[in-house]
Amino acid sequence: MNSLWTVKLSLFINYFLFAMLLNSVGTVIFQVQNSFAVGETAASVIEAYKDLSIALTSFLIGSFITKIGYKRSMLFSLLLISACCLLIPYIPGFWSIKLLFAVTGFCFALVKVSTFACIALFAEKRQEHASFMNFLEAIFMVGVLSGYFLFSFYVDNDDPGNLVWLNVYFLLSGLALMAFFLLLVSPLDESKIDAEHEQSKSIKEDFWGMLTLCAKPLVTVFVVSIFLYVLVEQSIMSWLPTFNSRVLNMSASLSIQMASMLAAATAIGRLCAGFALQRVSWYLLLNACLFAAAGLVLLAMPMAASHDGSLVESWSAAPVAAFVFPLIGLCLAPIYPAVNSLILSSLPLKMHAAMAGLIVVFSALGGTTGSILTGKLFEVVGGREAFYFSLIPIVGLVACLYLFRTKVEAQGSPQGLSTES
Repeated sequence: MNSLWTVKLSLFINYFLFAMLLNSVGTVIFQVQNSFAVGETAASVIEAYKDLSIALTSFLIGSFITKIGYKRSMLFSLLLISACCLLIPYIPGFWSIKLLFAVTGFCFALVKVSTFACIALFAEKRQEHASFMNFLEAIFMVGVLSGYFLFSFYVDNDDPGNLVWLNVYFLLSGLALMAFFLLLVSPLDESKIDAEHEQSKSIKEDFWGMLTLCAKPLVTVFVVSIFLYVLVEQSIMSWLPTFNSRVLNMSASLSIQMASMLAAATAIGRLCAGFALQRVSWYLLLNACLFAAAGLVLLAMPMAASHDGSLVESWSAAPVAAFVFPLIGLCLAPIYPAVNSLILSSLPLKMHAAMAGLIVVFSALGGTTGSILTGKLFEVVGGREAFYFSLIPIVGLVACLYLFRTKVEAQGSPQGLSTES
């Protein structure tokens, strides 16, 4: 039991660390403009370095990561990101920041694929699997929330261009090193994976197996679901500060601070879902969440329209819409980990790494697409109207969940996560 808890704790720390690194992109884009005299367009490419490295690594590595070993992959990632973070304060520059995010994306892809695949080694029942997945994703959102405050602590408000903000990477390097040693001493039995994978002939066959997964009806419905979910989540998360500033007329600092409420709501939602999924049908719970999310959009946007346009500089003066809309995080929170758990629980262990690779790829594509589309809508129709368009993928998700449940029930649910409605 003790060894199992060290493995779980290591996975939690890994996710907490990479949540802060990956979701610091907004803060870093702002800081490189101040510190390195980089224009807005040039600074925006940092997002691409992160997302593309995640997608490419997941697609190329996910098919044969079982040959490398999950534990080895995670240990390598933690050591590499620790070294990279340690070097950043000594080699300040825009090029080094871009390199950092490329390395971060590469390492996170290895960690996420390995984590998703190895959960089945200690969570054999679907209910247990779904519950742990929700706790893991909740820790990720806690990391996102913590990152807002951690990075802001190192920024010099009197001289925003001061490179002192890079010192935050010393702390992150230390955290990565701690996670490395914790995982190093934690026994992770991968023999079940090795036994199922003995029939694999080559890496090429494994890679082809990953591609053919996409042709399975269950997997096809799943990847569309993941794409739509992340499209909704990332479009709101990336553009909520801009919405607060342009539509609700908040000051810049308050716009960022109040956007952190979305991360907090998502973390709480996933923690609660971790318990709820042990007792409630996943299909009923996720549909209720989607209808509630749509309801919040329809409730909050008219509230935003009624704001009188006066400048808002404090939490106490913020309009009600600023508090209501971030609650959508509570509603969207259970969907991603629950459907991930269902698809992984429906596949044999030897396919988990390849499936986890597809999860990360389509998550990255959905996030990038959502952010770009919402940005264009903000420019063309305005912020309030842009968020109304989130209702389209939400409706698409309701349809996908129905098809997904049909496919899961047709395949059978031997591991115990209830599909009864």
